[in-house]
Amino acid sequence: MSENLSKGRRSSGSALSRARTMPPWALLGATAVLGGVLGGAYGVVKPPAYTATSYVIAVPTDKGDPSAALGFAQAYGRVATQLAVLGDAQVWAGVPVKTLESSVRTATSPDAPMVAVSATSTRADRAADMANAVTRSLTQHANESKASTHVELLSFSRALKPTSASSPSPAVTGLVGASAGGLLGALSLLVRPRRSADPALTASVPSPATAADVHGQR
Repeated sequence: MSENLSKGRRSSGSALSRARTMPPWALLGATAVLGGVLGGAYGVVKPPAYTATSYVIAVPTDKGDPSAALGFAQAYGRVATQLAVLGDAQVWAGVPVKTLESSVRTATSPDAPMVAVSATSTRADRAADMANAVTRSLTQHANESKASTHVELLSFSRALKPTSASSPSPAVTGLVGASAGGLLGALSLLVRPRRSADPALTASVPSPATAADVHGQR
C-alpha cells in the first residue's frame, strides 16, 4: 500500500515538473486549438441566418424640389424602424412587431435619395417577406403626406429570397475561435508570475558584507 502511494506521489510530481517545464509555444498551441474547436462547434450548432434587402427611392413631385428628396430619404430611413411603420408591416410579414424590431435594419446614402431595408431570419423566405412588408408599409406612410412634402416614395427593388446564408460558416467561426484562443494564451503568458531563482543557489553565495566579516574574524 505504501509503495503504491509513493509511486503515485512520484508520478504526480513528475507530471507537475513536466507542466512547469512546458515551453510557451505549447500553451499557445493548446489554447489556439481549443478556441478553434469551440468556434467551429458554435458555427455548426447555430442555425444559419439569411438576409434579404429591398430598396425604395424618394422622388420629387411636380411641385417638389429635387434637392429635397435626398433629405426626405434620410428621414424615411429613420422612420422605417419605428412602431408606426412596423405595426402595419407585421400583418403582411406574418411575424410579431418584436421580431421586426430585432431583425430589420435600414441604410441610406449621402449621395442618392434611396433607402435600403434589410431583414434577417433563419428562413430565407421569411427574410424576404419581412423586408418587402416594411418597405410597403413605409411607402404607404410616406405617400400619405406627399401633398405637403412634395416628395413621393416609390419601390425601387423588391427583396428576393436569398440563396445563401449571410451568417459566417463553421470554418470562419473556427478561425475566429483559434485566433481568440491564441490571443488569450499569449496574454496568460504575459501576466503569469515569473519563477524566482533557486533559494539554495542564492543562499550559497555570501554577500560582500558577510564575506568581509568572515575574513575579519580570521
